[in-house]
Amino acid sequence: MNNDDDKDPWLAPDKLYHFLFCFFLTLFFSALAYLSRYHFLRSHSTRVGSILSLLAGAAKEAADQLGFFPSAGASARDALADLLGVLVAAMALSLWNRLRRSRPDSGHTRRVLPV
Repeated sequence: MNNDDDKDPWLAPDKLYHFLFCFFLTLFFSALAYLSRYHFLRSHSTRVGSILSLLAGAAKEAADQLGFFPSAGASARDALADLLGVLVAAMALSLWNRLRRSRPDSGHTRRVLPV
């Protein structure tokens, strides 16, 4: 093993934290966009959530590199864990939207909230 593997192992709790951070941020930002009054945000909520989550992950890596957090600096492996979290969340949201659209209407009226 080389020194890079010792300093930044692939299977470290840190990678799980990066994955979960971006996974849940994607879900959160997508939900906010979906609940927006703006049609563009609602219709592209998964993309909006994914982009904002990736930006948050990139900002965290930049802050690591600048020394704002106790870290060895930016890590390509952390960035990959961020990307995987976003991709898994986007796939889950896509599946959820597909399943929701394929369900026949159960006869319930749709509730519209005043904004």
